[in-house]
Amino acid sequence: MPDRNRYLLEEARLPGHWYNIAADLPVPQAPPLHPVTGQPVGPDDLAPLFPKAIIAQEMSQERYIEIPDPVREVFKMWRPAPLFRARRLEQALGTPAKIYFKYEGVSPAGSHKPNSAVPQAWYNAQEGVKKLCTETGAGQWGSSLAFAGGLFGLDVTVYQVRVSYDQKPYRRAMMETWGAQCLPSPSNTTEAGRAALAKDPNFMGSLGLAISEAVEVAAQNEDTKYALGSVLNHVLLHQTIVGQEAILQMEMAGDDPDVIIGCTGGGSNFAGIAFPFMGQQLRGEHARRRFVAVEPAACPSLSRGKFAYDFGDTSHLTPLVKMHTLGSTFTPPGFHAGGLRYHGMAPMVSHIASLGLIEAQAYQQKACFEAGVLFARTEGIVPAPEATHAVKGAVEEALRCKREGKAETILFCLSGHGHMDMSAYQAYFDGKLVDQDYDEKELAMALSLLPQVSS
Repeated sequence: MPDRNRYLLEEARLPGHWYNIAADLPVPQAPPLHPVTGQPVGPDDLAPLFPKAIIAQEMSQERYIEIPDPVREVFKMWRPAPLFRARRLEQALGTPAKIYFKYEGVSPAGSHKPNSAVPQAWYNAQEGVKKLCTETGAGQWGSSLAFAGGLFGLDVTVYQVRVSYDQKPYRRAMMETWGAQCLPSPSNTTEAGRAALAKDPNFMGSLGLAISEAVEVAAQNEDTKYALGSVLNHVLLHQTIVGQEAILQMEMAGDDPDVIIGCTGGGSNFAGIAFPFMGQQLRGEHARRRFVAVEPAACPSLSRGKFAYDFGDTSHLTPLVKMHTLGSTFTPPGFHAGGLRYHGMAPMVSHIASLGLIEAQAYQQKACFEAGVLFARTEGIVPAPEATHAVKGAVEEALRCKREGKAETILFCLSGHGHMDMSAYQAYFDGKLVDQDYDEKELAMALSLLPQVSS
């Protein structure tokens, strides 16, 4: 049908395996290192934080890893997620390009995050874990783990970055509705939090610090494990269900993307939409496509970060991973896309960037909200602040096609809705939303403190 807008897969076509891009890379990813010995970490080093199944997935080189049936059954609450043709947006832009978006806002938590929260909670429950501890920025991940933990009888504690905790009270209410405890970070419940508060009682927090608090609690309590919402390989692995569905749906549309776009903070959303398509290219099954990672100009880890070994948290409790980093002590400004306020990029995404397989673009938040409003007024969905970055990237690509007279096909992931973020939209309409720049001196200082790792 030439005017079709929605492409829906039957439940029977829900992918049965996750895709692991490590199997197809021409050069292997650098291993995580023990911060004391400097040697590659092994399963025993990660055992205090993660269940055995998750550790195995983190280190796996297998191309496909089976999705357990109980996890697939939960996924069927909202998956397969729809693919849409954004015809009204195309018309508004006057572009010859075709724009498609994969919509992850249909999940119970309103974003792509349950794609990893559900399997992480299930694997922990299978190994007898009783409690999970995690961090969250905007609240998407915290909400998702609260939802998943409730399904499998786990107690969940979430440390939410204070600036987002204050900006988005309804995310906290959502977590509590699903039975989780949500605490502002820095908090007085951990050594990491107390140290930060002693240094600055008004510190607005960072994802790096929130990670430190959650890791500290998990490491000190035998009945508690840590769950991470982005960055590490097993999280990126779980998100590939998004791109696998999108491949099938693009085939339904009789189309094929020339450009694939995702907003990028820790890297899970971008990896989810991009890696399955990239795998086709790496295996020689498809000609080269463009993959565009869109990040906030106020926290541009891919654009301005150094590709080096660094800690994933502020208190240096985690292993060293090689990634594009702004420095573990770097605190981004308090812009509204809280899920993108992380000092580092996923090591796997960083590695792929180092191989020249992806591009990075960075935009200020006002331009992203402008694109988000245009999208809402044409396609009807109000994007989350994080997702407006992907919309902005798609708009820019469509306008490029208009200038060049090219009828390319653009695919982006709309990672979540913005129903819990309307205060940010109100600030935009009231003229109170301002672009924020990071402190160049702070960035230089943070980069100067990167750990020295011998090659």
